[in-house]
Amino acid sequence: MSELTLDQITRDRPFRFDPYSPENDADPYPAYKVLREEHPCFWSEEAGMWVLSRHEDILNALQNWRLYSSAKGNLINEFPGRAGATLGSSDPPRHDRLRALVQSAMTKRALDHVIEPARASVRRHLAAIEGKDVFDFVGELGGAVTLDLIFYLFALPPENADEVRDNAVLMVQTDPVTRQKSPAHLAAFQWMADYAERIVQERKANPGDDLLSNFITAEIDGEKLLDKEVQLTVTTLIMAGIESLSGFMGMFALNMADFAEARRAICADLSLLPDAIEESLRFNTSAQRFKRCATQDIELHGQTIKAGDFIMLAYGSANRDSAVFADPDTYDITRRPKRHLGFGGGVHACLGSMLARVAVQILFEEFLTAWPEFSRVDEQLDWVPSSNFRSPGKLLLRRG
Repeated sequence: MSELTLDQITRDRPFRFDPYSPENDADPYPAYKVLREEHPCFWSEEAGMWVLSRHEDILNALQNWRLYSSAKGNLINEFPGRAGATLGSSDPPRHDRLRALVQSAMTKRALDHVIEPARASVRRHLAAIEGKDVFDFVGELGGAVTLDLIFYLFALPPENADEVRDNAVLMVQTDPVTRQKSPAHLAAFQWMADYAERIVQERKANPGDDLLSNFITAEIDGEKLLDKEVQLTVTTLIMAGIESLSGFMGMFALNMADFAEARRAICADLSLLPDAIEESLRFNTSAQRFKRCATQDIELHGQTIKAGDFIMLAYGSANRDSAVFADPDTYDITRRPKRHLGFGGGVHACLGSMLARVAVQILFEEFLTAWPEFSRVDEQLDWVPSSNFRSPGKLLLRRG
């Protein structure tokens, strides 16, 4: 009897989708394609929830918060006490109140306020790597600038910077073996919550002209954020700011390394950067998957999602859906992908999206001017183990 080929063996196995596997971190897109084409409403045993992968279904879920609720948490593996108490883990009307108050606080800090501090931070960290032929983009530039920006916005004491960064990175991770938050991940969340609580109490006593003070004093129709809401909002924004923004920068840098023709076009004309950023958000978003809970039975693609079942919305898959994006696996900076879900959508569209866009544009204006030619050192990358996010833990780049 002839030996079976690898394709035959793979074809004969039942399809599985494991958001915790290192292989999925490295490249989830082949599995997403199978999900979209063959299993658009798929029960993942490993995740213990349904997986939606098509753009239309995910956009519908994002717009229908009554049916697809966030009130039991939006992280695939949620932290104790967080569900229902933050923007991302609550539904209207509670969500609307929180969003209005947070938005009111953020609008007092116009984007213009961060442009010069962000540019100064980028230039300072670029000067530190000026003599190097190889450097780690994540640790020495993207992550460092992100940390500076978060500390500037919240006016945080600089002596805690390393601990804040390390705990924020740990918070977004999950253990690929146990498929849970490990004791270290839970301890990181608790450390950040305690840190935020301490800072909130200090700032209440001595408010200043910063985003945290604005959270504390923001008021709409005589109503303010509660201390617990401020604490968890700050905890989440530090985590999301450091990991999501740093991850976004890392993925864009990876695209610039992998697609030299696009990078050279941008270097020749920096006005192409905004469109390239949007295409990176579509092509390689760092925000890959978030969770919802069905509030009633849902019939979808021949499957019955029961009330109370959890549902994974695979944003990364939606952004490669050929029903919406022509030639979706091609990185095309002329595409202008208006319907991408790189920042989510619906009532939970990312509140910091404009800030993130501005920060990434500033960083790459400076970086591509200083380092117009570079390539990545490692063919295989080590990815941050996370059931929600996807970004390289390290990205070594070589000049020239």
